[in-house]
Amino acid sequence: MHIANPIYDTIFKYMLEDNKVAKIFISAIIGEEILELDFNPQEYSTEVASAAKGSITVCRFDFSAKIKTEASFKTVIIELQKAKYSSDLMRFRRYLGLSYQNKENSYDTNQEKARQIYCIYFLDYGADLPARPVLKVDYKMEDVYTGDEFPATGEFVSGLHHRSWIVQIQQLKQRRRNDLEKLLGIFDQSNITDTNHILNVEEDSFPEEFQQIIRRLRKAAEDPGKRRSMDLEDDIVKELQGLERKIEEKDKAIEEKDKTLAENQKTLAEKDKTLAEKDKTLAEKEREIAELKRLYGIKL
Repeated sequence: MHIANPIYDTIFKYMLEDNKVAKIFISAIIGEEILELDFNPQEYSTEVASAAKGSITVCRFDFSAKIKTEASFKTVIIELQKAKYSSDLMRFRRYLGLSYQNKENSYDTNQEKARQIYCIYFLDYGADLPARPVLKVDYKMEDVYTGDEFPATGEFVSGLHHRSWIVQIQQLKQRRRNDLEKLLGIFDQSNITDTNHILNVEEDSFPEEFQQIIRRLRKAAEDPGKRRSMDLEDDIVKELQGLERKIEEKDKAIEEKDKTLAENQKTLAEKDKTLAEKDKTLAEKEREIAELKRLYGIKL
């Protein structure tokens, strides 16, 4: 069965624009049941533009979610970002900072209590992380003296700390150890067909609860407009890669020049040192000659 490749931002965006699909998809990643999920329109953006205009490669989504708990429910902010290059790390930090500052990301308008923030990152590059498809980064609370751990709960902790899930797309190959990894098989690039736009997957390899996601991606694969959007994204990525190569070449040239300059400075310093030693030796000889002249009463 053919599905559109969600590694493309235009397809990833299309997939998550369906609210039911987005709820299923994000619930599977965070391991919690989402009761309600809403886009935050003022924060939602997919940023892919021409490199000539200062392009970036982050696809970003912000959601407000109502999540089922044992006692009742809680509301959280979910920030989801997908990136192609390691240089996007600083943008992750900036977006997260904006989420913490945004007064809309709170509840109880009288006291302005902060909602907890969940961060989900899709990385399509080799990061300096353990070679695993999905990693969860969670906070813990412990007594520094005894090492005793306590539940990391409460308004103070949840308001100032966030949980993160990191999906490493390049680590998804043949990893199908649980339902989540089966679902994330939609990103497995070893399934590409004669075009990067389309993946060939086995429909029965996905659990029933994820079939709605598969149908959404199959629909995208049959849409000529989505194909054209992927073509455009290919062109933009090539432009970005060319720009990155040029920057790397310039950085390398500068590094070589700096290295040569440092070597020249070192050589010059060694020459100055040698000259200073010669001057010192000459001065000592002149003093010795002067002393001999004084001892033997030699006058010029």
